[in-house]
Amino acid sequence: MEDGFSSFWGPVTSTDRCEKNYVHSSYIAEFFNTISSIPGILFALIGLINALRQRFEKRFSVLHISNMILSIGSMLYHATLQRVQQQGDETPMVWEMLLYFYILYSPDWHYRSTMPTFLFFYGVGFAIAHALIRFEIGFKVHYIVLCLLCIPRMYKYYIYTKDNYAKRLAKLYIATLFLGSICWLMDQVLCKEISHWYFNPQAKMGSKNRPLLWCFPLCQDSKAKEPVKKGMLASQGNSFLPRKDE
Repeated sequence: MEDGFSSFWGPVTSTDRCEKNYVHSSYIAEFFNTISSIPGILFALIGLINALRQRFEKRFSVLHISNMILSIGSMLYHATLQRVQQQGDETPMVWEMLLYFYILYSPDWHYRSTMPTFLFFYGVGFAIAHALIRFEIGFKVHYIVLCLLCIPRMYKYYIYTKDNYAKRLAKLYIATLFLGSICWLMDQVLCKEISHWYFNPQAKMGSKNRPLLWCFPLCQDSKAKEPVKKGMLASQGNSFLPRKDE
């Protein structure tokens, strides 16, 4: 509680970030961290419309919906700073990475039902464990490992793809990842020095929106000269690109 505002949500029970609480409103704890998730919802909505319009496989539509759920969960967490809402932010983060993993590796997976079944139970198990046990460092390490598991596959697709738009988006992803990491480091090391700023640089970098760049290269067949039939790849040599349903 700061600047004379009283907290609508009660005492802070979640991890408190660097941004000062309830400065702009008694209903929103971390104002800029909260509104920084809005672009994530909008971009995911655009991606969902694009996936439905071009009749991509359902897994890509589910991915965009999960991005919206993640952004909404993040807004609730930063607005309330309650432990339950924090879990509503962090658990979808892991679920989304499992979905990315499935999208990246499933085209070459020989046993079609094995991977989604394993990932489903893995996600359920993590949700239960995360609800019962509060492990901040363990969660971060776990999330980083999931991200690292996806990078080799993305690098392979980057090498073999001939789509310049996909390559540009991949470079943009690396740039925002690097810049967002610097802002996160500033948030951890220089919290006292930057907490009086009007916004948290980590939030304004939209670090929660960077995962969207993972899926946009997967949906760039709008420039294909020939229609894609069911079961055919959207781009030759790129098995990660979405197929269209008839």
